Amino acid sequence: MKKLLTLTAVAASAISLSSCGPNTRPAHQDAAVGAGIGALGGAIIGNQSGHAAEGALIGAAVGGGTGYAVGRSKENAAGY
Repeated sequence: MKKLLTLTAVAASAISLSSCGPNTRPAHQDAAVGAGIGALGGAIIGNQSGHAAEGALIGAAVGGGTGYAVGRSKENAAGY
């Protein structure tokens, strides 16, 4: 179980950092960060019910969608 949580945390970090390069739109950065945070949170919550992998997937999807929406809002405010 600890191995799964560690793997999820590493994957979430890699996803989050992969879109932090130059010329990356705020929506894409925020979506990646949201997916990483959501995956980590979902894995922790899912672990409590014995379904860490499913929790990580659901958390990543919800976090990514929310992060993208926040990023698009930033882009609209900045005039992208």
